[in-house]
Amino acid sequence: MDRAFWRGRRVFLTGHTGFKGSWLTLWLQSLGARVTGYALEPPTMPSLYDQARVSTSARSIVADIRDFPRLTAAMAEAAPEIVIHMAAQSVVKRGYADPTETYAVNVLGTVNVFEAARQLESGCVVVNVTSDKCYAHSGADRPFREGDPLGGDDPYSSSKACAELVTTTYRKAFLPALASARAGNAIGGGDWTADQLIPDLIRAFQGGRPALIRNPHGIRPWQFVLEPLRGYLMLAERLVREPSVAAAGWNFGPADPDRPVSWIADRLAQAWGSGASWIQDGATHPAESAMLRLDASRAAACLGWRPALTLEQALEWTLEWYRAVHTGSDPRRLTAEQIARYEERAA
Repeated sequence: MDRAFWRGRRVFLTGHTGFKGSWLTLWLQSLGARVTGYALEPPTMPSLYDQARVSTSARSIVADIRDFPRLTAAMAEAAPEIVIHMAAQSVVKRGYADPTETYAVNVLGTVNVFEAARQLESGCVVVNVTSDKCYAHSGADRPFREGDPLGGDDPYSSSKACAELVTTTYRKAFLPALASARAGNAIGGGDWTADQLIPDLIRAFQGGRPALIRNPHGIRPWQFVLEPLRGYLMLAERLVREPSVAAAGWNFGPADPDRPVSWIADRLAQAWGSGASWIQDGATHPAESAMLRLDASRAAACLGWRPALTLEQALEWTLEWYRAVHTGSDPRRLTAEQIARYEERAA
């Protein structure tokens, strides 16, 4: 990643009030970028956006990507060189509860972002962040590669596959410098999303009760939050310099061996101490994929992107953040320190 590239760059970031969006906004600010954020109010309470005072690091527009006139006007005013689209309905369980909202945000909202970018007089490059869940499950016992069929058995996964199809169409028809990024499960401090493993564990540990785990045998591509974010930034850099090479779909996943949910829960409970524990939730829940794995070799070969942290280190950094904030440390300072430390390791 080239720090000098980002100094003074105009970046339009959707979803900046979310967990990953807050981390990315703070990182872009530290790189000297001129960030305009566009998103709804923070989706959780508490939120990293509020805890780390992210609104002081960017021009923040609180609005909905489904509001096309507002979105178009905001993007035109910002005149971005780079658009990073991260706004989404991102929870599988919520997709079952409200599929209409999920498709409206993740598919039609994505169309709106692309249309707004297409209308810019100066042009721009666009990175669309989708999901590792965009792939169809064929039963093959190997990590997903970028050329594998798209699909999804639940509304969230399906909506992200649809967003990938929209991305391909817009790239071929309207926006030649458009790429998509498919990342694994990002973990790190400041995630308070409901029905997500790490936040559920932390809330239970802090409350002195066993955490309820829905699917302890599920396997996911776990990675520290800054790993995929660095991938998005490196991809944007390449889109500016070589759009013919970078305008495609890209996987950003961990290099560690596959680990189930139970392994993550055991490690965090042991590290937290104080009798922290978990039990399997016996309630009935909507179906989720048993295994998700990503092959990120193309990003390594073509972009020079590789994970900088092992899974053990990612868990250590995550727990460090939550434990420090729990005992009174400043979330913004902690987040900035981890960004600086990560940059050193990634370099």
